[in-house]
Amino acid sequence: MFGVGVYVHWTFALLVGYVLLVSPASLALVFAAFGCVLLHEFGHVLAARRYGIGTHDVTMLPIGGVARLERLPDDPRQELVVALAGPAVNVAIAALLSLVFFVAFGILPGFGAAVPGGAALTLMQLIAVNLVLVIFNLLPAFPMDGGRVFRALLALRKGMLPATEIAVKVGKFCALLMAVAAFFWNPFLLLIAGFVVLAGQAELMHTRARFAPPPANSVEEFLRRAMGAFAVRDGFVYREGSPGGGGTEEGRREPKPVRGRVVD
Repeated sequence: MFGVGVYVHWTFALLVGYVLLVSPASLALVFAAFGCVLLHEFGHVLAARRYGIGTHDVTMLPIGGVARLERLPDDPRQELVVALAGPAVNVAIAALLSLVFFVAFGILPGFGAAVPGGAALTLMQLIAVNLVLVIFNLLPAFPMDGGRVFRALLALRKGMLPATEIAVKVGKFCALLMAVAAFFWNPFLLLIAGFVVLAGQAELMHTRARFAPPPANSVEEFLRRAMGAFAVRDGFVYREGSPGGGGTEEGRREPKPVRGRVVD
């Protein structure tokens, strides 16, 4: 779809088998629900494409869909848009299905009689599924959509790394609540909780590698500090304020570069 490969993980067969065992009549609703999940993922894909970010593929799992973007947005505002695009698709689907429902069963007299009796219930269930997807995905369980929204808002004030560290802690707490709820409601919540913990920790490590300051005694830190005191111009390294390096009038009277030509 839209030039992006869509794959179904083999574990999806476990979900199909579980539904056939528990409630075979619900299988059509499950596939329809995962169709909505697929559209949800392409909300992320197309929003990311707006910012020049491609997508490797989309994979459907028993716990939902995963869109593998080529990279994450560096700008928190962009991440906010990309994260909200998925739930926005489900809101649009729920609104469209609601319109169809009220037109078919509530506004045009006699039209509903031509529709099979179970169609109204199925339509209502699909509307409810999309609303649940919106609410569930907006939980602040990083790296789910709500967690990414939470991190993006924090990053606007605190920076990406501190925001990620806070978002991962909140996500682990949400995962704990999901694990507890799994024993009372749906066992698949336990899988989602595990995903939240593992994927959140993996992204925290990735963010630390990208944004954490280097150790004080590292070569990278030495060069960073040096570039604060020296400037490069025309292949030479100048002391701040020396000729060609800018700075104060007093500094410009320094006669020559303090180091030799830069060697690549």
